[in-house]
Amino acid sequence: MDQDSQCTAERELLEAVSRITTSSTTRPSDEEENQPKAEISSQVRKENPEKDGTQDSSATLSPNSSMTTKELQEYWRNEKRQCKQIKLLFEIPSTRIVEHHLSKYVMYKIIILQTGSFDSNKSVIERRYSDFEKLHRNLLEEFSEEMEDVTFPKKTLTGNFTEEIINERKLAFKDYLRLIYSMKYIRRSKKFIDFLTRPELQEAYGCLRGGQYTKALEILLEVIKLQERLTRGNPVSVVPTLCAIVVCHKDLENPAGAFEYGEKALSRLGAHTSHRYYIPLLETMITLAYELGKDFLSLQEKLEEWKTKKDPVRVFTLKELAVREYVQ
Repeated sequence: MDQDSQCTAERELLEAVSRITTSSTTRPSDEEENQPKAEISSQVRKENPEKDGTQDSSATLSPNSSMTTKELQEYWRNEKRQCKQIKLLFEIPSTRIVEHHLSKYVMYKIIILQTGSFDSNKSVIERRYSDFEKLHRNLLEEFSEEMEDVTFPKKTLTGNFTEEIINERKLAFKDYLRLIYSMKYIRRSKKFIDFLTRPELQEAYGCLRGGQYTKALEILLEVIKLQERLTRGNPVSVVPTLCAIVVCHKDLENPAGAFEYGEKALSRLGAHTSHRYYIPLLETMITLAYELGKDFLSLQEKLEEWKTKKDPVRVFTLKELAVREYVQ
């Protein structure tokens, strides 16, 4: 079932439940406990690939035959809020010309907004023409059919730095991003996500390796917001970034911040106990929990359980794993 069909089905069910609830309000209040239960087919709720792996704490109910109409109504309200696909808007409001040694090029400022969000939730990145060109070339290799009718601004031999050409490309790149993002398989692809996040991640990990934890953390906190919007169907993919944030907080002597992001990473790993970050993260969380006076026994039990199932192997520390990411 696609996104629109799922939302339509859920909307119809919500309306049906509302009618049931309305008709039942005329009954005496002491009969409320015996009101009819509504049954919902399990086929209605299928996995939504656009959703994050975690669920809102307010949506703890699940549809089943023992739920009252009131509970069902609340459940479908929560589902309706969550079924809306997160859509991103791309704006290119400005540019700047960069001159570096013998090279000269235009940097395009890209603002990425989530529909219905506040301005504080926007992400800002910069890319040059050659970055767009590389993305287009990569997408053509992997998605030749989808990209068949997508036009790309051509190179010009002269006039690249004139106001007219720059403004034309600003509009063209905005339309280009909007169009390829509208294609499900492309917006979920590693090549598209890398285009929007990789340069910043490379810079952040470079700072981390150089001991510049404050700067690394600043960049990572910006990137993770965009990563999570782009990878809602694959929450495990943001675990390395979350763990890098843990490392930065820990080395900046902020155990509370490290523990907070460690919990987020563990929740996204879920049952992926074979993931390379799972054990290093568990070991770090045990240390942090002990330091903060939190429950560490449950984490220790998970670690011991893993050790009984696996052969002893050399396990890197969380920091050793982090510094190996995005090595150019």
